[in-house]
Amino acid sequence: MSFNDREKAFENKFSLDQESLFKIEARTSKLVGLWAAGKLGLTGAEADSYAKEVISANLDEPGYGDIKRKLADDFQKKNVPLDLEEIDKIILKSVDDATKQIESEKR
Repeated sequence: MSFNDREKAFENKFSLDQESLFKIEARTSKLVGLWAAGKLGLTGAEADSYAKEVISANLDEPGYGDIKRKLADDFQKKNVPLDLEEIDKIILKSVDDATKQIESEKR
C-alpha cells in the first residue's frame, strides 16, 4: 500500500468517524427531546416535533449545554419541576443508547 493509499484510507476513516459522531449527537438530542416531551405532557406528533426542536437547539454550540438551557426554559414556562442532575443522567444514558443504536445500524 502506497503512502497516498494510506493517507486516503485515513481520510476516509476520519470522515466516517465524524459522520458517526454527528449521528450519535443528533440521536442523543432526539432521545433527550422525547424524554423531555413526556415530562412536558406532549405525545405523538407533538412529542416528535418537540424532539426536532431539541435537535435544532443542539446545533448552536458543541456539547449539550444548549439542550440543557432549552429544557430549563421550556420546563420553567410549563411550570414543570427541573432537576439538572436528572437531565445530566438522561443525557449520559441517551449518549450510550444512541451509540448502541448507531453502531447496530452500521452492521
